[in-house]
Amino acid sequence: MNDIIRLLDSRCSTRAYDPAPPTDEEKRVVLHAAMRAPTAGNLLLYSILEIEDQALKDRLAVTCDHQPFIARAPWLLLFVADFQKWMDLFAVCGCDELPGVPHGVTPGLGDLLMACNDALIAAQNAVVAAESLGIGSCYIGDIMELGEVHAELLQLPRYTFPAALLCLGRPKVRPGRTERYERHVVHKDTYRRLSAPELLEVSRELDELHGARGTRDGVTGCVQDVYARKFTADFSVEMNRSVAWWLERWTSGDPGAGAG
Repeated sequence: MNDIIRLLDSRCSTRAYDPAPPTDEEKRVVLHAAMRAPTAGNLLLYSILEIEDQALKDRLAVTCDHQPFIARAPWLLLFVADFQKWMDLFAVCGCDELPGVPHGVTPGLGDLLMACNDALIAAQNAVVAAESLGIGSCYIGDIMELGEVHAELLQLPRYTFPAALLCLGRPKVRPGRTERYERHVVHKDTYRRLSAPELLEVSRELDELHGARGTRDGVTGCVQDVYARKFTADFSVEMNRSVAWWLERWTSGDPGAGAG
């Protein structure tokens, strides 16, 4: 096992940090690694917000589903799917005046998903680079919630979407390696729905890995616990409502559409 594979195998989310921030050189290295990630057409369809203001961190710790450790993270990076900068560049360069090409075209949902791909690939490059420097990280998906609040708080224009918030810092205590269930994840050539026995096998493996965390016992109880705690929970309902707001804003002619 080489060093990169060993690093990927041992990496786990870090939520307790040494207060000392990464050095300027370490930040430069991590950001450079992020921007060396694959990107569609070399367009870098994302922007990175370095969040340093403590008041803003404190606010995000509340709006991102009440997670206090966000405010204590020495370094926050928000990876924003960003087509706005290209729309602005098209306008500055007079692209709507070109003969023989469509005019007035706006980004569609395919453009949004491509930008999300770019942003998330860059974020993972940052995670791996940080880990190699002894800097832990934790993804915060809750940044997608409360769209109206986060759009205003972070001044995100119409053709942007907060794809991933990263908390980074040296681990105060190195967390233990998290095991993954791997059976029936890889399919050959085409997708194959699992049979009932195979699904129960997955459930059994999940229960062995995570059963102690839940409130329900047994193989099916573990899955029921995921259903209750994750899939149907209030934060999941809000996330889906908020993502619908972001999508409506992206596709509507009104930058404030979806509010209310």
